[in-house]
Amino acid sequence: MSSMNMEELAKRLQVLEDIEAIKKMKAEFHALCDEGYQDLDGIMDFFVEDGVWDGEAFGTYEGRAAIRALFADVPKTLPFVRHQVMNPIIEVDGDTATGQWYLFQPSTMVGDDGEQAVWGSAKYDETYVRVDGKWKFQRLGVTLGFWTPYDQGWAQKWTLLD
Repeated sequence: MSSMNMEELAKRLQVLEDIEAIKKMKAEFHALCDEGYQDLDGIMDFFVEDGVWDGEAFGTYEGRAAIRALFADVPKTLPFVRHQVMNPIIEVDGDTATGQWYLFQPSTMVGDDGEQAVWGSAKYDETYVRVDGKWKFQRLGVTLGFWTPYDQGWAQKWTLLD
């Protein structure tokens, strides 16, 4: 192979490695969330200092301090969550990248009537940046699909949160 072909091959390999690193980063992030949001320092390490968590109906939080406060409160209303993220579409451009994912999430929600099992669905639109060789969230956007009681399912009760 000529040096030009090797250079192109190296670039293509780097993109594939970056995509896999972003997938792993997101999986590790959600694993911490699924442990009851207890390791807030660990969770915050996935965001750049001026990162944004934009949950539309749940609000927009800018900067690590605001995002930390959000995640510290989550267990009060969602003491149990299991993020099932899937169908990633990741585009890498050097040290920045974008990603789209779908979420299907069984959860326990605390409301006026006590705890209730619920299903949640959303779409993630994210931007990432490489900092010191590690991918982090610049912006994590959540577009909610539905939130519905487990026993009724989305066919009987479909609540759009917008």
